[in-house]
Amino acid sequence: MTCEQTQALVKSHRSAVLTTGQNTYDRYVRQFGNECDWPEVPTAAAVPTRDGQCRVYHCEEPTFNRSP
Repeated sequence: MTCEQTQALVKSHRSAVLTTGQNTYDRYVRQFGNECDWPEVPTAAAVPTRDGQCRVYHCEEPTFNRSP
């Protein structure tokens, strides 16, 4: 799939499980939606597509960097 097709698939289904390698996969979600369980939030990720790396989002707990 191309990047555009991948992003359209995730957007139209609200989330999708994509293979990211021969024996690996992960669940990707829309950037703005409620597909993540609290306290997780949509976080940018890159997946390989036919036309290069593609920006999508997956659920991850937020990290807060506090400066001293």
